[in-house]
Amino acid sequence: MQEKITIQIHSQIFDPWIHLAAWSSQTAALATFVGRVRDVAQDGRPLDAFELTHYPKMCEGVIRQNAQRLLIDHGANSALVLHRVGRMLPSEVIVLVAVEADRRGPAQRCCMDLLEAIKHQAPFWKREWRNGQGTWLSGNTPL
Repeated sequence: MQEKITIQIHSQIFDPWIHLAAWSSQTAALATFVGRVRDVAQDGRPLDAFELTHYPKMCEGVIRQNAQRLLIDHGANSALVLHRVGRMLPSEVIVLVAVEADRRGPAQRCCMDLLEAIKHQAPFWKREWRNGQGTWLSGNTPL
């Protein structure tokens, strides 16, 4: 039987579909979100790279606490969160959030709420790189 909540922080490129296939069970509903690095910065100019740093252990703890709460709130069964850190290029996968439930509604709502909790509560710091210059971002992109 799979663990109810799986959280992994990756410093290298990962294939979300391989991880998802290994994790997923035969539960009736599976909702997923795969996020990729955009090719433009927040100001609309071309982006060379994106850098993400985090507070190890604390970051995973915040994600786990939110996942536990949201699984209960939505009546979902299990959650998988894979997140990249380090320097990434445009189009590389940055995050996979997957939630299993007995019905599609709880799976979809829990997946969306978990993604938003990660974006707004987990201790990640973002930097955009253009022309060899890095700019730290003060906030997240809108929904």
